[in-house]
Amino acid sequence: MGAGNTASTAPSSGLELTVRRMNTVTLVLYCMIFVVGVLGNSLVIYVTGFRMKRTVNSVWFLNLALADFLFTAFLIFSIVSLYQDHQWPFGEFMCKLNNFVSVVNMFASIFLLTAISLDRCVSIWVVVWAQNKRTVQKSQILSTVIWVMAGTCSIPFATFREVVENQGKKFCGYRPHVNFKSLCVVRFVLGFLIPFMVIFISCVAIGIRAKRLQRKRRRRTLRILFSVVTAFFICWLPFHVMSFVEVMIKDKSDFTSIIYIGNGLAVSLAFMNSCLNPILYVFLCDEFQKKIRQSICFVLESALAEDRLYASSQSLSSHLSRISRKSDSVSPVERTDTLTSLNFTERKVFTSEGTQSPREDVEV
Repeated sequence: MGAGNTASTAPSSGLELTVRRMNTVTLVLYCMIFVVGVLGNSLVIYVTGFRMKRTVNSVWFLNLALADFLFTAFLIFSIVSLYQDHQWPFGEFMCKLNNFVSVVNMFASIFLLTAISLDRCVSIWVVVWAQNKRTVQKSQILSTVIWVMAGTCSIPFATFREVVENQGKKFCGYRPHVNFKSLCVVRFVLGFLIPFMVIFISCVAIGIRAKRLQRKRRRRTLRILFSVVTAFFICWLPFHVMSFVEVMIKDKSDFTSIIYIGNGLAVSLAFMNSCLNPILYVFLCDEFQKKIRQSICFVLESALAEDRLYASSQSLSSHLSRISRKSDSVSPVERTDTLTSLNFTERKVFTSEGTQSPREDVEV
């Protein structure tokens, strides 16, 4: 998702070498974002979706990770396109779909952050009401509504996207006569300005109330929220600024190279937001670190479980064979005692194999 129409070719001026170097830097950044984003968000999805107790907070962060994972997974198409000097070999459907996923990620992320901010604000100001009305089911329903809203807001951007041919090369860009300024205004107002006004007011209210809080867990949750919101603001503000700059001076050929380089940096910074959240969770939340370590241990434990069971079965079979041979040479009374010992040994071995440590539930 570029700030403007990616169908435009790089300017053939004195800045051409800088533009080529910028393409190389951007390509490296895209690859890093793709690897870190896919792996990091996959881990967050696994921890919040399968290892943690289902809470309101875990639902929020799970959906946020899903949005980032979906975007970073589709980033591979942009990487291939950038490697081929922005040419688009995947057809018009993927051109529209790739742009749709990018814009959905932006809207879904900011809408979810707004919902998280409001939820935190209500939960610490209206404690009794929140304890009675704040449920996992309601958070799941609201998350679904947010995804529908994000998809609806993204439809116009995908609709006006198409494969444009220029000098025998195909690019994925907006239609030549589309009102790009209107799209920028809608994207900025709905996807940045209004949500951030709500988030800012909520954070001020939370900050006032947080001074009176002594609970370490709640303060830590607020710290994670503020960090994620700040990261989103820093990453996406330059993107929106460059979009308006491009609209205002796009017809001035003297600034074409500057716009081209500025767009590349702004888009890379916006894309980087999708791989920052997992890093923030790890560095800011001790419980999340603990769950990650437990998850890795659990995976290794599961992988080795069959071998351990096989070894125990072999040991049990060997033990049973020795007892059986001894029982053939003893009296009937002694054989009865041996069988009783055998049954007890068998129950003890399988009971120890079936025992599992209790699962610890932690709220992010």
